[in-house]
Order: sequence, then structure tokens, then C-alpha cells
Amino acid sequence: MSSIALDRALKNSAGIDTLHRLSPRHVFMAPDASPFDVLAAWLSGYSGYSAGQIGFVTVAALIAGLARGFSGFGGALIFIPLAGSAVGPKAASALLLVVDGVMTLGMLPDGFRRANRREVLTMLCGAFFGVPAGTALLALIAPVTLRWIISIVVLGLLAFLISGWRYHGKPKTYLTVGVGALAGLFGGAAQMSGPPIVAYWLGGAIAPLSVRANLVLYFALSTVLSAISYLAGGILTVAVLKIAVIVGPAYGIGLYFGSRLFGVASDTTFRRLCFTLIGMAALLGLPLFDAVLP
Repeated sequence: MSSIALDRALKNSAGIDTLHRLSPRHVFMAPDASPFDVLAAWLSGYSGYSAGQIGFVTVAALIAGLARGFSGFGGALIFIPLAGSAVGPKAASALLLVVDGVMTLGMLPDGFRRANRREVLTMLCGAFFGVPAGTALLALIAPVTLRWIISIVVLGLLAFLISGWRYHGKPKTYLTVGVGALAGLFGGAAQMSGPPIVAYWLGGAIAPLSVRANLVLYFALSTVLSAISYLAGGILTVAVLKIAVIVGPAYGIGLYFGSRLFGVASDTTFRRLCFTLIGMAALLGLPLFDAVLP
């Protein structure tokens, strides 16, 4: 029986398209099975998602990596709405946690040396409360409702970033803890902890190099905190780690070429492009467009 005939028979008996559910062995045994059929079946058996879904998430990871590489921000704001529309917000958030955490490990030693560790740890005190609260939202809210919330929050954060507002005072302990709690809430719920921290530190009385080092160290430590919360909440699973093996290289390629592109055009041009991508991701991530996405 050919792969097409086998697929049609299974459709007729089960009422659903089950080609992507077949094992590579079954598809390979079909006389007219194409390499794409075998690859699609293997991806489905390996990850639990269709080839279209995995391909869509991989492209989202590449674009998000490019944005983060050449502008230093925007990766989560692009990836979470897009990937969440394909695999759900829980898997998307856990996936970005793993991929971004692994791909940015090389930045940690220099960040640790240059960072104001006391300021970072103060910020992290707030995250200790915010991250578990955000993780609880991610675990308890219905996926479709959460996707609406994420897209709306992304559009709000985009407007905030476009405004260019920065906190220009000196860091204060209570403000640092409060910003850490807010960033932790966004980070636990959707890995979007960056905008509040950038607005707080980048416009203050801290040297830009120190700000960058602070961000690197904070994100590394908050990643550990988020990983613990996600494990406890059943969000970080073996299935997510499997998808990360496929998607991770695309994100890494995006980071590399994004950083190489930095300086080719003006920072203003890149920021406008990144803002455009964030807006498009937020809109495409809305459940309204589920019919046209994988």
C-alpha cells in the first residue's frame, strides 16, 4: 500500500489526518514514500508535533535570534507569540528558556566579572517572588486565554519600548526589588523580563558596559530560577528538551548573524525593524489567525 493510500485509509477509519503520526518505519516501507514523508513522520514521532509546527517554530527561533543578536532585545517578544500559536504558550516559554539559556552561556564569565553583583542580587530578590507567580499563571490559565494575554502584553511592551522612556534616577533598593518582581512576573509567565529591567537600568546612573554585564548576569540567574519553577510546575519537560535540540541551532545561527549585522546599518534602522517584527509577531500570535498557521 502506498503512503497516500495508507493515509487515506487511516483518514477514513479515524476521521483525522494521521500521516504525520506514523512512524518513519511505516512510511519508509511504503513504495512511494518520499524523503519528506519519512522526515515528517520522524519529526512527529520524536517531538509530538507535526513537521509544519516544528518548521514554523524553527523559523520563529531564527528570527528571534536575529533580533536579539543585532539589537540586544526583542527575542522573547517575537518568539513567544509566534511559537505559542504553534505549540502552545507553555511549551514556547519553556523552549525559549532552554534555548536562550544554553546559547548565551558564553557571555556569562565576562558578565560576572564586570557586573555590579550586589545590584543584580537585589534585583533577583524581587524575581524570587515574581517568577513563581508568573509560572503559576502560565500553568493555570487556559492556553487560548493566555495567548490573548501574551499578545496584548507584547503590544503594550512594544509601545513602551517605542516611547523610549527610561528611569533616569539612581537605583534605589525598593525600586530595584520592585522592578525585579515585575520582570520576574513577565519572565515566569512568558520569558519577557527584559523591557522593565532595560528601562530601569539603561537610563540611570550606571555605565552602559556595567548595564550590559548586569543584564547578562541577571538573566543567567533568573534562568536558573525559572527552570526550577518550570520543573516544579511541570512545564519544563523531556518533550521540550527534544524540541530544543531541533530549534536551538536556528536560534544560535540567528544570534551569530544578528551580532555580525550590527553596525552594517544604523541602530535606529535595526530598532525600527525589530519593532516591526515584534508587532507582527504579536498580531500573528493572536488565536484569530489559527486557521492560517500550522
